Amino acid sequence: MESLLAEVSRLHFPGHPATLAQIAAFETHVGWKLDEDLRAFYLHCNGCDLFVSSPDTRFRVLPLEQIMRARVAIRGNDRDEAGAASLYTLVDMQDSDYLVLDVARCDSGHYPLFDAWHETFPELVPVASSFGEFLKKALCSGNQAFWLSSEPLEG
Repeated sequence: MESLLAEVSRLHFPGHPATLAQIAAFETHVGWKLDEDLRAFYLHCNGCDLFVSSPDTRFRVLPLEQIMRARVAIRGNDRDEAGAASLYTLVDMQDSDYLVLDVARCDSGHYPLFDAWHETFPELVPVASSFGEFLKKALCSGNQAFWLSSEPLEG
């Protein structure tokens, strides 16, 4: 993660680091703990825009205070018929679509990420097995939704 975070700082648009108190308050509020990759990211920067600064960015990793249940963000509904309670927004794709993480699935200590397309949500498309894997692929993507492309990644 260290080299990925250095690249975020050098070439992209990171926010200020989250404090330990902000992380603790977030974890208490949502009822789950950040995994190792997410904790490292948020201690480095509390959200970021990749490639292009807001409002034109395609990849906006949300600051802690904007992460919410995906069913609320996408459907405006916090009931089970609107999607699993364990899905949380993480990356705003700026077109009412999100990359979400599933806190009910923790493989090797990491939460997997999925594409949550608003028209078909709660159906999900796998994107990465961890935030670190997502960040690595996103940084090599040339600002493209790499999981939707059959083209090889740059770098």
